[in-house]
Amino acid sequence: QVQLVESGGGLAQPGGSLRLSCAASGFTFSSSAMSWARQAPGKGLEWVSGIYRDGSDTYYASSVKGRFTISRDNSKNTLYLQMNSLKPEDTARYYCAKDWPTLVSGYPQFEIRGQGTLVTVSE
Repeated sequence: QVQLVESGGGLAQPGGSLRLSCAASGFTFSSSAMSWARQAPGKGLEWVSGIYRDGSDTYYASSVKGRFTISRDNSKNTLYLQMNSLKPEDTARYYCAKDWPTLVSGYPQFEIRGQGTLVTVSE
């Protein structure tokens, strides 16, 4: 079955960096666009970034543009999110998701996403 398993979360200081990974299985990874989304405590899901199936185009939410970089390695069926210049407001559970989101009542929804990895940005 389709599986998306995130890793790389943890505690970082403001201004620090983390690199998230997402191992994909159960589908043809190189044929799917992929996304990252996050959910902060007490808030709704927020789309963060997306990448085309061949990595040719990437997109970012304004809140992370210039600080986060999405990438993929289709030979390893793995999606990445390099997060630099982290801020406390980046604290959230980060999810890897298959394809682009659809909007439902203003919030992104994905047919398939992983269990997430927790990122905490604090002194």
